[in-house]
Amino acid sequence: MCWSATADLVAGTGIAAVGVVTVSLAARRPRDLPLAALPLLLGSHQIVEAAVWHADGGTGPATVVWAVIALPLLAVWVPAAVLCAAPPGARRRLLIPLAAGLATATALAWALATRTVTAEIRGHTVGYSLGLPQPELIVAGYLLATIGSLLLSGDRGLVLLGVLVAVGATVSVVLWRQEYISTWCASAAACSVVLALWAGGRRPPVTGPPRPAVRG
Repeated sequence: MCWSATADLVAGTGIAAVGVVTVSLAARRPRDLPLAALPLLLGSHQIVEAAVWHADGGTGPATVVWAVIALPLLAVWVPAAVLCAAPPGARRRLLIPLAAGLATATALAWALATRTVTAEIRGHTVGYSLGLPQPELIVAGYLLATIGSLLLSGDRGLVLLGVLVAVGATVSVVLWRQEYISTWCASAAACSVVLALWAGGRRPPVTGPPRPAVRG
C-alpha cells in the first residue's frame, strides 16, 4: 500500500474489523461465508505488508507470506467464493473464472516455489518482483479469475464490487506500474468494505413449511 507501515497497519486493522462484521452478517447464509471472509483476508494481508515495510523489503518471511496471499491464494479464493454465493443461474458461467484462477494459481505457486520473491521500498510504495514467465498471460488469467468472477456473478452488489475493483486496477496500473500488485491489493481491500453492505442486505435462505404426510 502507499505511504507507510503505519498506513498499512491502520488500514489493515480497520478492514479486518469490517470483515468480522461481514462474517457475522453472513452467518445465516453459509454459502456466503467464504466471500464474507474476504475483508478479513485482505485486512490481514495489509497487516503483513506493514511487516514488509518494517523489514525494509527484502526476501524475508513477511514478503513470502504477502506474495502467497496476493498471488495464488486470491486467484483461487475469489472465484470459488463468488461461485458459492452466486445465484444458481450464474454458477455454470462462473466455472470459467474458477478454471482461470486454478490455472493461474498453479503457475504462481510454482513460480513462488522455484523463484525468489523480492520486495523493494520505492518511496511511498512497495514493489514486488518474482520474474514471472509470460507475465501478461498470468495477469490476464488473474484478472479474469478475480474481477471477472465478480462481474459475471449475476448479483448487483458483487457486480458493483467488481466495477470498483476494476477501476482500482486501472488507476494502479496507470499511476504505479512497477508497484501495481501492491497498490491494487490495497484498493481491493478498501473496496471489499462493500461486502459488509452486501452481506447485510442478503436474506436468509427460504425454507418452506414441512409438507404434510401423505397417508395411504
